[in-house]
Amino acid sequence: MNTTILSSTLLLTLLLAVGLIFFIRASVKDRTQQVKLIAEQPEESLLSQLQEYFDERAYRVTALDAATNQVTFQGFVRPSWFLAIFLTLLAACGFLCLSLVLSLLYPTLGRISLALVLLAPAAGVFYWQRAGRTEQVSIKMEAVPNGEIGKRSLIAVTAHRDELAAMQEALQLKPCD
Repeated sequence: MNTTILSSTLLLTLLLAVGLIFFIRASVKDRTQQVKLIAEQPEESLLSQLQEYFDERAYRVTALDAATNQVTFQGFVRPSWFLAIFLTLLAACGFLCLSLVLSLLYPTLGRISLALVLLAPAAGVFYWQRAGRTEQVSIKMEAVPNGEIGKRSLIAVTAHRDELAAMQEALQLKPCD
């Protein structure tokens, strides 16, 4: 095979490997967001629903500030077995492709380059060690615009984006415009 073709294939494979590395790193990135949500119920009933919701999800109250109407919940988020296995398989495919290109470009390496595939479980271990962490959810009650006090509640929530989505769905909260 032509050395130019193999060299360009190696370059493309290395670029894909860089993308894979950034994908694996992004799997453990902090994705905390702050949103304002509106509930169609009074503040008292919303607070009891929020307390019940977070109790079910194994969060506990760590701070309560009545002066500013702010509650902070804390809980441990476990890593996903599926994602750890998926990242390991992706890394194995990436290392296998790289080792095949290297064995074609440098035939003397041969089976030694296939040993790169043994590094694939490192991706799953990296994810598993960094993804399991303690996360906080901060909720602050705010004044309701348009004088609809008693009917609606406005809350500002700071949490992981997945937690925000789950909370919005479970409690039928709508984003504030």
